[in-house]
Amino acid sequence: MAEPLKIAFLASETEPAQRALKRLTSRYGSAPLDQADVIVALGGDGFMLQTLHGTQSMDLPVYGMNCGTIGFLMNEYSEKDLPQRLARAEEAVINPLAMCAVDRNGDVHEALAINEVSLLRAGPQAAKLRISVDGKVRMEELVCDGALVCTPAGSTAYNYSAHGPILPIGADILALTAMAAFRPRRWRGALLPKTAHVRFDVLEPEKRPVMADADGRSVRDVVSVDVHSEPSIRHRILFDPGHGLEERLIREQFL
Repeated sequence: MAEPLKIAFLASETEPAQRALKRLTSRYGSAPLDQADVIVALGGDGFMLQTLHGTQSMDLPVYGMNCGTIGFLMNEYSEKDLPQRLARAEEAVINPLAMCAVDRNGDVHEALAINEVSLLRAGPQAAKLRISVDGKVRMEELVCDGALVCTPAGSTAYNYSAHGPILPIGADILALTAMAAFRPRRWRGALLPKTAHVRFDVLEPEKRPVMADADGRSVRDVVSVDVHSEPSIRHRILFDPGHGLEERLIREQFL
């Protein structure tokens, strides 16, 4: 007879997630993280990202249950038959983006992003960015409110709101999307191979300050930002059968 799954429950600080944590732990118990077979994250997409970042060195699959609003990375909340749901769940493996940002003082800031790395104007004037891919300048000057590089998993988040494309979860590509591009006015971005190294150089950084953000970690007054996929880090996300990331990405395009 197979040993029962050892589940570690983690919850956001919101009241619905804390209530769910009490009910689920009283019903199923909760294993310490270092003894668990699987993590169940209770909250919304933001807490799911926080959990994936916080446990990335453990190589444990994470099954999210939605106690938030949208819950794109989460499964439907239910207290019934949780071990059976976990046993049947389908796994998606995603790689994060690595960001290396240099600010005006010359300080270097590194961070990982599961969804996207974004640059945003931090003052009243539009940002001016030079874009290079794999060491070759591809756009001398992009005047915009900002730009981002996203993974397939993050393509329905900020990228989609900025009218970027939704990427199939198995696609080995990244999306480079502009926000409110002014020059070139009709530039809608680019699709790049997953192996691409993207560099943004901020033009006129004192007159037109820019901030960079990687899944909520922000750096102000950047002068350059390098972004690439980090294949050495794997995030394992579990979904109920028929409701995985691939299905969700397809469904989102017909809403």
